[in-house]
Amino acid sequence: MSKVVLSARSREAKGSGAVRKVRRAGRVPGVLYGRSGKAISIDLDALEFSNGVKNISESTIVKVEVDGKAYDVFVKDTQRNILDGKILHVDFYEVESGVALRARVTINLKGNPVGVREGGILEFPLHEVEVECLPKDLPERIELDISNLGVNQSIHVRDLPLSNAIRVITVPEQVVVLVKYAREEAPAATATDAAPVDAAAKDSKDSKDTKDSKDSKDDKK
Repeated sequence: MSKVVLSARSREAKGSGAVRKVRRAGRVPGVLYGRSGKAISIDLDALEFSNGVKNISESTIVKVEVDGKAYDVFVKDTQRNILDGKILHVDFYEVESGVALRARVTINLKGNPVGVREGGILEFPLHEVEVECLPKDLPERIELDISNLGVNQSIHVRDLPLSNAIRVITVPEQVVVLVKYAREEAPAATATDAAPVDAAAKDSKDSKDTKDSKDSKDDKK
């Protein structure tokens, strides 16, 4: 579980005017959705939030402290200004300790496959898998070493290095990564190869011209 801890404060004032005031103060408005369905309006220091969540994934559980009370949450949605990239709003969803949850976990490839060094092409069709487990067992990402992957070899979902505490929802037979031979391009036609075709075309044209000329003379008779 992530060690990221963010400090927040509850926010009573709502509306566009209050939100603009929060942003001018260098803070980010947000909402924390609790397990019971209750939503808490909060705001956080913009710089602290940006630095804290810089390297986390969608499955990372972070701790948010609101007025002294701690919540384990997912960062579910972050809205940014399309012009300058500044964070405008963030949504958090609380997770319950001791209760299994479902989440999508990113797969991170490590190493240079043997098959690629031998001329193969690496394909990575599945970048994440869905899992079910307790919050304490949820990995931020799955590190997959592909150094020994040879040509015409593949790694499936069932081969992922996961603990027994994690149940994979994604189909086990689905391919995560593979190395295959590069498809050879068809050789380009050479001038020699093209010559017989051109000669045949010329002979056909000459024959047609001769026939047309003979027909024209016959018509004049």
